[in-house]
Amino acid sequence: MLYRKKTFYRKIATTRIAKIAVLSALSYILYLFVKFPLPFLFPSFLEIQISDLPALIGGFMLGPIDGCVIILVKCLLKLPLTKTSGVGELGDVLIGIAFVLTSSLIYRRRGKNKQNAIFGLALGIAASTLVAMLVNYTLLVPFYVKVTFNGSYAVLINMLQVFFPDVTEKNFDLYYIFLTVLPFNVLRGAIVAALSFLVYKRTHVLFNKF
Repeated sequence: MLYRKKTFYRKIATTRIAKIAVLSALSYILYLFVKFPLPFLFPSFLEIQISDLPALIGGFMLGPIDGCVIILVKCLLKLPLTKTSGVGELGDVLIGIAFVLTSSLIYRRRGKNKQNAIFGLALGIAASTLVAMLVNYTLLVPFYVKVTFNGSYAVLINMLQVFFPDVTEKNFDLYYIFLTVLPFNVLRGAIVAALSFLVYKRTHVLFNKF
């Protein structure tokens, strides 16, 4: 009997690892290839990407920690291809974990139903947007200005002036963080949340068969 229990739990652990691996691979592929700008709404360097979708599904299906592991693995796999010395990937880890952890924790703790899924996703969007604003203000913008643009805000200001003619170096943070990063991440989060809501049930059934 003890041997059977050990074998059973070993099979569960192996299946769980396999599911995490598959979702991590899907997340990595989406991270690399599925992204697009919305130049009529935001500067072209901001691209909508949905690579958090497999992690969100994993968080709902397997648990919050597993979802966060998928985010971490995705970004670690991207590191050899980084163009930002890992700073961009670190930002994506923090933003992705805020989204997945918040959403899946609420879904798991409050009960697994549609209402709690929607509530969790809404709070996940809010959490990831707040983290995105903080990460851009404290990490990403200073990095790009210092390393990529030699300490000059001119390039970023020129990009923003298409949308906000009054932007200057003094008020750059106000226009960029609150009027660009905030709505961009709300929109990105809403797209990922809507997709996860649509495909989660089918994916769950498929993975249960697997």
